[in-house]
Parts: sequence; C-alpha cells; structure tokens
Amino acid sequence: MATANTEEEKSKSEQQKNHGGGGGFTRWAVLAVIFRLTLIYFPGNLNLSSRPEVSTPLTSIRRLAEGYWLKQSSMSPYAGSMYHGSPLLLSVLGPLTVKRIEGQPSHILCSLVFVLADLISAILLRATGRKLQMAYRKSLKSLNLLNKSTDSGGLSSGDIAALVYLWNPFTIVACVGLSTSPVENLFNILTLYGAATGIAPLAAFGWVMATHLSLYPAILIIPVILVLGYGPDAPPSKLFRSKENGKVGDDKSSQEIIFSWGRVLHLLVWTSVWSVYVLVLCSISVKQHSSLQEMFQRTYGFILTVEDLSPNIGVLWYFFAEVFDFFRDFFLIVFHSNILFMILPLAIRLKHRPCFLAFVYIAISSMLKSYPSVGDPALYLGLLGLFLDELADMQFCFFLFCGYVGVSVLSPVMHNLWIWRGTGNANFYYATAMAYACFQIVLVVESVSSMLNHDRKLMKLSASKLQK
Repeated sequence: MATANTEEEKSKSEQQKNHGGGGGFTRWAVLAVIFRLTLIYFPGNLNLSSRPEVSTPLTSIRRLAEGYWLKQSSMSPYAGSMYHGSPLLLSVLGPLTVKRIEGQPSHILCSLVFVLADLISAILLRATGRKLQMAYRKSLKSLNLLNKSTDSGGLSSGDIAALVYLWNPFTIVACVGLSTSPVENLFNILTLYGAATGIAPLAAFGWVMATHLSLYPAILIIPVILVLGYGPDAPPSKLFRSKENGKVGDDKSSQEIIFSWGRVLHLLVWTSVWSVYVLVLCSISVKQHSSLQEMFQRTYGFILTVEDLSPNIGVLWYFFAEVFDFFRDFFLIVFHSNILFMILPLAIRLKHRPCFLAFVYIAISSMLKSYPSVGDPALYLGLLGLFLDELADMQFCFFLFCGYVGVSVLSPVMHNLWIWRGTGNANFYYATAMAYACFQIVLVVESVSSMLNHDRKLMKLSASKLQK
C-alpha cells in the first residue's frame, strides 16, 4: 500500500509539473510568435533577405519568386541560374510570392507560413523531448539509478529545447529574413518526432521531404532506423550485462536489447511509397516546361558541384574560388566524403543514443554543406536542448556562447567592410566563416565527449550499486 501511494504521489507531482511547464511554454511561444510578427512589419524586414548569412541560392525567397515567374512565363523554372530548389516548394510558396495584400508588407503570406513552420517545429520538438525524457527515465529505472538523477522541478528538456528553438536569434533571423530554412527544419524535426513516437509512416514522410528539399538529411536514415529499432534512448548494453551477471564488463549475457526489425521494415516500405509519391508529384509539376533529369541536375547536382561561389557562412565558396579547376573534382570528393566517413564510426559508438546521433549528423552536415545559412545552427542548437541532463557537465559552454555571439556580430561587419566600404577584402569575411566552423567543431567534439562521459558515469554508478 505504501509503495502504491508513493507511486501515485509521484505521478501526480509529475502531472503538476507538466501542467505548469505547459503554461510557461505556451506563454513564451505566443510571445515568440508576436515578436516575429512585429519584426515582419519593420520596413523591408530589416533587409535580412539580402544577407548572405540568411539567404543562400537554395533558401532565398527572391530566387524562388524568380523561378515562379519563369514558370508562369511558360519557361523552365530552372532556366538560367536563379532557382535551384524543389518544384513542390515552388508550387506551394510560388503563388504566395505574387499575392499582395493592400497595406501589408510584401511577401506577408510567405512570412506567415514561416512563422507557422517555426511554431509547429517547436511543438514537435517539445513532444519529442518528452518522449526522450520518458525513455531516459525508464532506462535509469531499469538500472535502479532513477534516484540518482537530478530533477530540476521546472521546465522539462523538451520545453527548454522548444523555447531555445523559438527564441534563438538564428531561428528568428531565418524566419523574418524570408528564408525557406524554417520549412526544411520542420521536416527534419518531423522525422525525429515520427521516429521517437514509433510512427513509421510519419518518420518516412519527414525524411523523404527533408532529403528532397536539401539532400543532406539523407544521412538521418541511420538514426531513424536506430530509434525505431532500439527506442529513443537506451543505456549501453554493457550496463544491462553488468546488471544481469553482477559484473561490469562481462561479455556473457542472456539479456540483450532486442532490435525491432518489424518497425524498420515498416519504415523502409513507407519510405519507398513516399519517395515514389514525391517523384510523381515532381514529374507532374515540371512536365510542361522541364524534366526530372533537369530537376536533379539543377538541385542535387547544384549542391554537389558547388557551382555558385557567392559568399556565405560556409568554408567551401572561398576555397573553390581559389583552387585550380584541375583539382576541383578531387576536392569536391574530399569535402563531401568527410561527411560520409564520419557516419559509420559515430553510428557504432552512439547507437544507443540515436536522437543524439541525429544531432551530431545535422551539426556535421551544417558545417560541411555547400550552402549553409543561419537556419542550420538554429536546428541543431534546438536539438541540443533535448539533452540537458546528459550534457550537464559539458565544458567550454561560455566559450562557445561567446564565440557564436562574436561570429554573429563580426560576420555582417566584415561583409560590409569588404563589399560596401571597400576597406577590406574577402579574407576578412572568410576569417569569420573559418572561426564559425571551428566553434562548430568544438561544439560537436565537446558534446560527444560529454555524452560518452555520462555513459561512463552510469556504468560507475551501476557498478557501485552492484557491489553494495
């Protein structure tokens, strides 16, 4: 009876915390939407849509409007070198770029779509965080370590992650600057949400759309398979082995984490279905003035060959502007292979943390992608908030915070000195891009190290509990 009462009291206290956190989240989410709408009504949206940090050849709404104008003029939307995005995105957002509401800012309808995308992303991120927290607590409970975990008593990690995403200056700038990054981030988060909740069709749809829009989320198929196979979160198998046998590091075990092949096969079937469906829609959209072959060349080929060397916050544009054409293909293979080479080792080491593995993959691809924008760190910094408990001992947090703030301030300054005032050169702007890449490397390395140290800490706690 006593244990039943204590369990009821715990459940009631958790429900009260969730209700309190929900009220706080709703209030801050509404304020974030109001803040975005306020910035949208500033003259010219603060000219953010012209910033190279915000708009890239793949995410610029101006290029999308140009592609829609070409399509309306009975020409291929990929004619020339303006539009390189999805024909489906063109069909959805294109009509909104030409509609004007009297007395309202231009592209107000597109802005509202991006605000809605940010809000839905935050809601899905919050729900994903709750699933992760439940799985994390379940794992600790199975190891009799739940009493060792710290309970903040305030907002959950999912609430904090959602609020970090909503109030991140990078997210706000990408939304107000009329970048299509909020839509891409929405499908990435939808993929993780579908996988964390075990809804394979939803995860497959999010992954297919995210890959269709920007190609790089294709590597997320590995974390999605691991989430559906092992669950959102599970301690290393060594902990279960030590719990079963009473020894740490014993390789013989009768208790293993069972991989659910049924869910994975379900995912692959739905992935095939959604892929065919998207290809059919694309062929219908471009059949009058273009073809699927041209679409692939102008979208994925454009990403892989780095044809546009206009300045951005990445590291590839300056390098390929200086490299000899004879070596261009070789270095294209080198840069793109860097992402592929890190996939398998990280998957082997972090297979028990698949959602964290997805964060690492997104951060690495954001660092090495052809046309990065501020929408990329907005996504992975929001995902980072999901792992507050595991990364509580992460080092260099203040250093990274100052680094991101410094790069955010210096990047437009150096661009102004180079392009408009003529008192600097491309090296000034590229130096900030290199510093930004270095800070991203430090963030990935430190977060992975902290996660592994957290697992080692669990092993030590489990070992000490068994010895008592």
